[in-house]
Amino acid sequence: MKVYLLSLGAGLLAGLVYAVLHVKSPAPPAIALLGLLGIATGEQLGTLALRMLNREHVSITWFKQTCVPRITGIETSPKERQS
Repeated sequence: MKVYLLSLGAGLLAGLVYAVLHVKSPAPPAIALLGLLGIATGEQLGTLALRMLNREHVSITWFKQTCVPRITGIETSPKERQS
C-alpha cells in the first residue's frame, strides 16, 4: 500500500509543478495509461517469446501465474496458484 501512496504523491507533485509552470501534461491520462499498459504487456510478450524460442514449457496457467501479475500489478490468489 505504501508504494501506491508514494506513486500517488509523486503524481500529485508532478501535477502541481505543471500547474505552477503553466504547462500541460505530455499526454492525456487515458493515453498515458494505455501506453503504460502496452509497455507492461509487451515486456511480458517478450518473455513469452523467449521461452518459446528456448523451447521451455509455456501454458495458459504459466502465463496467468507469471505474466498477468506483472502486467496488472495484482498477485494471483493462493487458490489460483494451486490449479
